[in-house]
Order: sequence, then C-alpha cells, then structure tokens
Amino acid sequence: MTWRELTAAAGQVPPETTQQAVGYPALFVLVALGALVPVIPTGALVSSAAVVAFHHQSPPYGVLLVVAVSALAAFTGDLALYWLGQRGVRSRNGSRWLAALRGRATPERLEQARTKLDEHGVMVLVVSRLVPAGRIPVMLACLLAQMPLRRFARGDAPACLAWAATYGLIGILGGSLFSEPWKGVALAVGLTLLISAAPALRRRLRARRERP
Repeated sequence: MTWRELTAAAGQVPPETTQQAVGYPALFVLVALGALVPVIPTGALVSSAAVVAFHHQSPPYGVLLVVAVSALAAFTGDLALYWLGQRGVRSRNGSRWLAALRGRATPERLEQARTKLDEHGVMVLVVSRLVPAGRIPVMLACLLAQMPLRRFARGDAPACLAWAATYGLIGILGGSLFSEPWKGVALAVGLTLLISAAPALRRRLRARRERP
C-alpha cells in the first residue's frame, strides 16, 4: 500500500472512532489522577463525558463505556493512594501521602469513619464514595486499622462502580434535557459542583447557628 493510500484510509476513519481513541484514555488518566490528587473535579468530569457520549454515540453503550472507564480509573487511583498510605503507616517517619490524607480529614470526621468502619466493615466504602468529602476519612480509617490492600480492594471496587454510575446518571439527565451538548454539560457540571459544595455549606451554617 502506498503512502497516498494510507493517507486516504486514515481520512476515512469515522470521527467517533477518533474521539473514542483520544477521549477514553484521557478520561481514565484524569479520573485516576483525581483520585490521587484531588484537584480535579472528577465527578463533573464523568458527568460531562456522559453528556457527550449521550449525544454523540449510540446509547446506552457510550454512557456505559464512560461509566466503566471512570470506575476502573477511580479504582486504580484509590488502590495507588491506599498503597502509598500503607507505606507511610509502616514507616517510622510516615510519608507525605499519609500526612496529606491526615490533613484532609478532621478528627471528628475520622472518628465517625472509624465508628462506621467498625459497624459495617468494608461496605462503608460504598457510602463514602457517594458522600462528598467522605472518601478520604474512611480510607484513612482503613489505613489506621491496618486493613490489607486486598480487603480494601474488595470493598472499593463496588464503591467506585456506584460512584461512576451515579455521576453517569447525572450526565444522562443533563443530556436528555437539552438538545445541545454544551447545555447538558453546563447543567451536569453545575449539579456536581453543587453536590460537592453541600458539606462545606452545611458546616458553615452549623457554625453560624452555634455562635452565641
């Protein structure tokens, strides 16, 4: 086959195939990184990807693929973070990863997570993934309880799947309400950011009520 024929064949690749080849690996990397370093709004990212898949790919396969990729990426990031945290627990000097986890979990939230972990075991991971800002305190409680990585993984797998499915459904909602994808993305992002901000707003309101 000549270079001209190769170029012509490449030009016949459907746009959807190209989008999938680029989009899904990027989604995986961003969600996995967001699980390690929480500076990326991964929930909004999953919902936005679900909106785009809803409009540009054959439903429900596109959305299901978004959910599957997101769940696998979140699971991979969680396991990597937990493994790094375990190294800090076993080390006499700790580690910056363990210190970062401690810094993101208040003593009250950590105590609540420990109580729930004692009562419900690894199934509390499912709830922690769905509650905004609930993942880190429970993960830290698992680390301090010296839970083996394999046991943590058994509880974290369904948790990541439930999380990805929830934000995928938010994306489907945004995609079904508007014919233009950008409007659905805007709604999905707004909803996920509102959900993420709810715990902080609740704490502020509680602090104001407790003031004399």
